[in-house]
Amino acid sequence: MKSFHSHSREETIRLGESLAASLKGGDVVALSGELGTGKTHFINGVCRGLAVRGHVASPTFTFINEYPADVFTVVHIDLYRVSSRRELAELGIEEYFSERFICLIEWAERMTEYLPHSYISVKLAYGDEENDRLIIIDEVKRSVHRVDGVAV
Repeated sequence: MKSFHSHSREETIRLGESLAASLKGGDVVALSGELGTGKTHFINGVCRGLAVRGHVASPTFTFINEYPADVFTVVHIDLYRVSSRRELAELGIEEYFSERFICLIEWAERMTEYLPHSYISVKLAYGDEENDRLIIIDEVKRSVHRVDGVAV
């Protein structure tokens, strides 16, 4: 686990850009934090670091945006307006958990049971000053349990 302090939007973007250098196909980045803590700014930095072509905007109303990049397709998912488990299941997000994509998920705490067994957690929180943010990045590896031969 690594903790960072950001003192501006630009620093948050640069931190996302530096994380991008370590990402590979199949990676899922699960972002959580209160409204306004900088999740979308962080994602903009990741997309910049992955050489995404085109404008990156939060898909609040469409839920999912796909951005072409040099090597992978970057999938930006925003679950802020998801109101039920059924609606979440209907999005088919698991289809993006493959080597062809890098997934960036805002409000990921709304789908923890759907996340893959290994993902990168990015938690953003307000700091002491108006523009300060505490950003915690952690690699999560949940143990796989088998029930009747099926991984759960």
